[in-house]
Amino acid sequence: MVRRTISDIFVERLAIIIVAVFTCLCIIPFLLIVATSFSAEEIVRVKGFSILPQSPTLEAYKMIFQNGKVIIGSYIVTIAITALGTVFGLAIISMTGYALNRQDFPLRNGISFFIYFASLFSAGLAPYYLLMVKTYHLKDNYLAILLPLMMSPWLIILMKNFVKSVPYELTEAGKIDGAGDFTIFVRLILPMLKPALATIGLFLALGYWNEWYQSSLFLSARVTYKPLQYMLYQIVNQAQYLKNSIAGAYVDFSDFPQETLKMATAVVATGPIVLVYPFVQKYFITGITVGAVKG
Repeated sequence: MVRRTISDIFVERLAIIIVAVFTCLCIIPFLLIVATSFSAEEIVRVKGFSILPQSPTLEAYKMIFQNGKVIIGSYIVTIAITALGTVFGLAIISMTGYALNRQDFPLRNGISFFIYFASLFSAGLAPYYLLMVKTYHLKDNYLAILLPLMMSPWLIILMKNFVKSVPYELTEAGKIDGAGDFTIFVRLILPMLKPALATIGLFLALGYWNEWYQSSLFLSARVTYKPLQYMLYQIVNQAQYLKNSIAGAYVDFSDFPQETLKMATAVVATGPIVLVYPFVQKYFITGITVGAVKG
């Protein structure tokens, strides 16, 4: 039994205090957002933000969900795009990262350089828009949102670095046993990449869930159900326009939910994706490759 010294106990207690303070600093802004979303607009304008709701009201949420069918449809579209994009993105990125680390793949260095080079330069918005609309004909198509985010040079490089930690002897052992390349990848390599899959999967899911820019470029008013973030962005802009319009000079908008509306949209957009993090957090600190190969 290891005896703990006074210095060990002091360092442990100090670390707990530091982590607790840092946790509070991270939680307080989120509490401010939630409390403000349930507060009355006129109270927020006078007294500012508070951790507790002031004159609790649901006006901001009523404005968001006044067309509940469209919001629910946006939720369904966003969930579907996030799920499909994350699954297919992980499949493609993991296979690419593994292939680029195969020592018997002669083109791995050239392709790796091409991926890295493509991450440094961009053709610009106009050529990109023409490519998606004129060449691929993806105007008003959800594929215009799904495909561009599916593969990222940075995520491929990250996966490639993860795969480096998997001993190449596993691949050689699979070959000796007569397994094919795909069987080796699925049965031997992929189970060793759970931390990488969880990390990159979270990045992909966050990217798809928070996506609004691609939607603003390629989805017009003819698309009824737009991704959630873009739909909420439009609601906030419409509210701002309504308040700043000519009619605003003759109508009292003092209680019109503007600041509270922004906070409510943040809660509506952030809430579901926050629930995903606890399921993948444990994989960030798990080293499952230790001891995978004997001696």
